[in-house]
Amino acid sequence: MKFMHLADAHLDSPFQGLSFLPSNEFNNIKQSTQKSFIKAIDTALDQKVDLVLIAGDTFDSVHPSPQSQLFFSREVKRLTDQEIQVVMILGNHDYLNPDEMILPQTPYFKLLGPDEQVETVEFKTKSDFPYTVAGFSYQHNHIEVDKISEFPNKGDNFTFGLMHAGAKTTAAYQNVYAPFTTAEIKDLNYNYFALGHIHLRQTLSDKPPIVYSGNLQGRHINEQGAKGVYVGTVDESTKEISLNFVETAPIIWQMATLNLDQVISQTVLTKQIVEVLTKKNKHQTLFGLTIQGAQYLSEQELELVNDSDYWLQLANSLRFDSRPVKVYLTNNEKLQLKTADKEAFDQAENETFELDKIYSLANDLSKKSDYVADLLKQPEFIEEVKELAQVKLGQKLKDMDDETNPN
Repeated sequence: MKFMHLADAHLDSPFQGLSFLPSNEFNNIKQSTQKSFIKAIDTALDQKVDLVLIAGDTFDSVHPSPQSQLFFSREVKRLTDQEIQVVMILGNHDYLNPDEMILPQTPYFKLLGPDEQVETVEFKTKSDFPYTVAGFSYQHNHIEVDKISEFPNKGDNFTFGLMHAGAKTTAAYQNVYAPFTTAEIKDLNYNYFALGHIHLRQTLSDKPPIVYSGNLQGRHINEQGAKGVYVGTVDESTKEISLNFVETAPIIWQMATLNLDQVISQTVLTKQIVEVLTKKNKHQTLFGLTIQGAQYLSEQELELVNDSDYWLQLANSLRFDSRPVKVYLTNNEKLQLKTADKEAFDQAENETFELDKIYSLANDLSKKSDYVADLLKQPEFIEEVKELAQVKLGQKLKDMDDETNPN
């Protein structure tokens, strides 16, 4: 038997923060989620899988456009026309009322647990290999209860678990996406547990496999690198699974770093930026660039690197229609503070950057914006917030120190 595990297609994703791009380029980027989904379906057909598991957040919101719903139904029909079984659940982004969705009407498509209750279904492959799928769909943005206890005991069939969820954390307010522990899932002893929600591809357990496939297409700089699906091949005698990752994203996100250790001209700065980006430019890429040592940039150069037209023109030097879309400035200069001031600074830094305080401050905003909620799940984003705050605070203190100690 062969199966595909995919999740988090986020059709209709708005790609926030890229509206400064020329409209044709921005539209091409917006179409990348559909292109990645098409690639996933192509892969399923080419590899003649028996089952496609869709682990939630197929759509980016509870108000998907009619176009994206029709697109989804058309692509799934390509599978069901070949008698490939598709089992789908809804996630915390697309917790739609199934009666208000445009869904394929065929026995080869199943929306699992539409009432937010764990549902179990049984199927057979064309070669009569029996298997079971258990899972549930969201009907609310948040599910605060642990749903693992609702999953049935494993029977004789090869059994898949399907869930859109996040692992339990020590911060209670984060445990709002059907929180679970890996140990709980392992105790079910299912043959394969397909997870969605976390956009980073990762394996929580090898035996039995408990797997996040990640999303199909990165949507911002915190979703870097190759994105795609897993194709699993089951040895029907031993029930062993071999997993292969297949990339689907037409566009990838990457970070690059330019280190400055002295004052340079705008010409040299531009040359070095192009060289750093070119080394990583092997694919159509949206780059984030960190300039470390920003204290060496003059006011004119700072103005230059904050000019969107500068980056649009610089993109002409890159291949595959790639371009830099975000720049980060890091000041490596260390503050020289008096002992008492340094102690006060360190205390303020520790108190300000406690994760609980950051999450608490952003809690109201995250409830109003799924985009913010997703960012807060990314450790890289939290580090970026801390770093930028440290740079800003350090610069303010340095300015005050310069004013009080002009010599």
